[in-house]
Amino acid sequence: MSRNVVKMEFMSLPENVALARVVVATMLAGMDCTLSDLDDVKVAVSEAVSNAILHGYQNRPHGRVYLMVAVDENGLEIVVEDYGRGIADVAQAMTPSFSTLPERMGLGFAFMQSLMDRLEVDSQVGRGTRVTLFKMAPALARAVQ
Repeated sequence: MSRNVVKMEFMSLPENVALARVVVATMLAGMDCTLSDLDDVKVAVSEAVSNAILHGYQNRPHGRVYLMVAVDENGLEIVVEDYGRGIADVAQAMTPSFSTLPERMGLGFAFMQSLMDRLEVDSQVGRGTRVTLFKMAPALARAVQ
């Protein structure tokens, strides 16, 4: 199987969270995954895109969010990137219940980490954040267990 890649960009509008979910779900259609796996990936993508909109661009609609989804025989790779305000302390931001917005629960990264096989977060203040999510192909995941 060759690597199938989709790249897109969209405005930092809350309604585009659903667009990102649909794109990722469509890419997963070719993988032999369960509905539970599909739901897990969709939630992780929602969290990553929501973080870009809410934290990266502070809910301002002028920002651009970049999404890359790649599927191959090894599994799924998803990159969500923004060029917003960035994260000063990634380790602190990944701590459950930490949020820079008092009305938020601060569980986005914790959810992403628990739902995916691997999570990487790269960020620089004033330059933006890149979240990379990995999910192994179901056959590989079964073999590892």
